[in-house]
Amino acid sequence: MASPLAEPSFGNTARKPTPKKGVLDIEAYVPGKSHAPSGVTLHKLSSNETPIGPSPLARAAMVAAADSLELYPDGQATALRQAIAETHGLNVRNILCGNGSDELLGLLCTGYLTEGDEAIHTEHGFLVYDIYIRSAGATPVVARESEARADVDAILACVTARTKLVFLANPNNPTGTYLPFDEVRRLHEGLPGHVILVLDAAYAEYVRRNDYGAGIELVSEADNVVMTRTFSKIHGLAALRVGWMYGPEAIVAALNRFRGPFNINALAIAAGAAAVRDRAHVERAVEHNTHWLAYVTEELTALGLDVTPSVANFALVHFPETPGKTAAEADAFLTQRGFILRRVAGYGFPNALRLTIGTEEANRGVVEALSVFMAGNSA
Repeated sequence: MASPLAEPSFGNTARKPTPKKGVLDIEAYVPGKSHAPSGVTLHKLSSNETPIGPSPLARAAMVAAADSLELYPDGQATALRQAIAETHGLNVRNILCGNGSDELLGLLCTGYLTEGDEAIHTEHGFLVYDIYIRSAGATPVVARESEARADVDAILACVTARTKLVFLANPNNPTGTYLPFDEVRRLHEGLPGHVILVLDAAYAEYVRRNDYGAGIELVSEADNVVMTRTFSKIHGLAALRVGWMYGPEAIVAALNRFRGPFNINALAIAAGAAAVRDRAHVERAVEHNTHWLAYVTEELTALGLDVTPSVANFALVHFPETPGKTAAEADAFLTQRGFILRRVAGYGFPNALRLTIGTEEANRGVVEALSVFMAGNSA
């Protein structure tokens, strides 16, 4: 009879839990900083948040929903899906809502990737793609970009028999560049039928170009295209984490099998439904952004800085290699004055900062501060 003090054997000599293969190879996502030194006014221009805030209708809807916090939310987010469908002219059965569009990107990886599979993203694409691909046990494949813009031929050259997903942020973050819709269609036509093209259109509402399409038309025509959108940007609901996906019914049904049963909270459902219907508020946000993006681009270019042409609500600003004028030094200079921008070295731009379009005060202030910095006056 074994001694009661004997250590049990479970056929495994490991002394501590270990994550599955590949998890420890993931570089954790690091958000932009959000704090300024004490005593200075904070202008947070690092997270692409809207400077005009959410719709008053969304605020009111959220407050009303707070009267029933003891109740579980609708697990199908019916009111939100119906509001999205009505606003965009879509079939509600093709809409899936998530805890931010990030969750939906993760669900796609969980549902369609496994060890040995590959998924493609572009050179300067959203860092979360790499994280979710690796967490699913698959291999990320990076397609080069051309002049900070996705290159269809480069993406197609990366496709192999192991490819299951292709992620395309359009417009892209942090560059602000985009692919015209005919190029997106060409990309889709070049993909095998079993490969899902994921169109991440988080900044679609800001784009004012006749040759741009967020992807709704292509999703409606194909069995292997999905489009994701977010309420965190132009709708001003970043704190609530609300996103949605439009896709073929088969893909939506597959993801519904294993998503969290109450993945959207009741406040987010109510606020999101009100926000998407407030088209006047969206237009005000677009008008503000269009004006101040042009202002910032023109003023910073006049200072001798290189600004990547953007169609989103931010600008990628490139600094000289000259000591005293680098991005790292500009970041420190601006931070001391309360202007918080985003370092983007992790995206392949070690000498650039991403500047979110903010309030008039913030936009004028950061231009003034950078004019002092570029003149070599650190006082």
